[in-house]
Amino acid sequence: MTTMVSARVRADRRSALWQVDWMLVIGVVALAAIGAVLVWSATFQRPALTGGDEHAYLVKHAMNFGLGLVLAVAAALVDHRWVRILTPFAYLAAVAGLVLVLVPGVGEVVNGSRSWIRLPGLSVQPSEFAKLTVIVAMALLIAERLEVNRHDDARTVDIVQALAIAAAPVTLVVLQPDLGTVMVMGALVAGVIAVSGVSKRWLLGLVAAAVLAAAVALELHVLKDYQLARFAAFADPSQDPRGIGYNVNQARIAIGNGGVFGQGLFHGSQTQNSFVPEQHTDFVFTVAGEELGLLGAGGIILLFAIVLWRACRIAVKARDTFGRLVATGIVCWFGFQAFENIGMTLGIMPVTGLPLPFVSYGGSSMFACLLAVGLLQNIHLRATRTRHVR
Repeated sequence: MTTMVSARVRADRRSALWQVDWMLVIGVVALAAIGAVLVWSATFQRPALTGGDEHAYLVKHAMNFGLGLVLAVAAALVDHRWVRILTPFAYLAAVAGLVLVLVPGVGEVVNGSRSWIRLPGLSVQPSEFAKLTVIVAMALLIAERLEVNRHDDARTVDIVQALAIAAAPVTLVVLQPDLGTVMVMGALVAGVIAVSGVSKRWLLGLVAAAVLAAAVALELHVLKDYQLARFAAFADPSQDPRGIGYNVNQARIAIGNGGVFGQGLFHGSQTQNSFVPEQHTDFVFTVAGEELGLLGAGGIILLFAIVLWRACRIAVKARDTFGRLVATGIVCWFGFQAFENIGMTLGIMPVTGLPLPFVSYGGSSMFACLLAVGLLQNIHLRATRTRHVR
């Protein structure tokens, strides 16, 4: 009997391995691998940043990916019922982290935003994890309301409660202030609500509310002067080329230098002479544009397209409302953040300080994104097993 049970367990594991969405895995691993090389190129000639170790950020990026991969595997294999059980605790932990960030002496200000908590040996950015917890918490509330009331579509009261769940983290992020993360959260909230089955008037109402909130923020001077200056530089980068418009102008020069085939890895003139600020984090795409050219940069965009395609496919084939909503929220998160990051390097979007998922250097971003990929695989595996049982 023991032998038969062991054989069945091994067979189930082999079956689960084959059922994994390997296209999604390949896309994510390829992005992280390319990111490691780009981060290395952007940092190896900067001893002030690396402490004299040319491979420091390459190793750190690889370690972040390795730890994130462990989190992704755990998220993929955990029973979906445990995901629901743990969601309220994860949400409360994320809110607590966002509150701690605002406490003087605990939160650390980086580039004008109090977004980081400095711990021994590492820094944590709670807002990165808040993106995922907002998606899962909203999806859980809407899904459970539909299951209890036996409705196919969300009602107004369900959406109001879901928005209330998102309101607390969004407000705390506004207070940091971190405009880029607020924009991402707005996109993923809209995505979750859009597929909940609610009336289209809700979506129009959300757009109107976002416009109103932006007007109120400007009137009450919620945005900092440097954030307003970034929007001014976006509208006219030539007005202050040595000041607030410097990043955008240097990013454009770097990408323009690359041409079709690029100047060669580790040979980009803008990159190796440190003309582009924050190039290993927010502006990592400029390294690809300059050193790998249009083909290399286009390859990164193609990989993101593959990741988003597989995530959309998982959302469509999800067997329950909770899975469909979570997958949709992750699609909106990855899609909007990648578009904003790449767009700001090209000058078609304002500079907001968002990392490029999987590619930019940063532990919190990598861990949160890979946890999201693990949940996508969890949803995919459950849907696949359900089809096989039927």
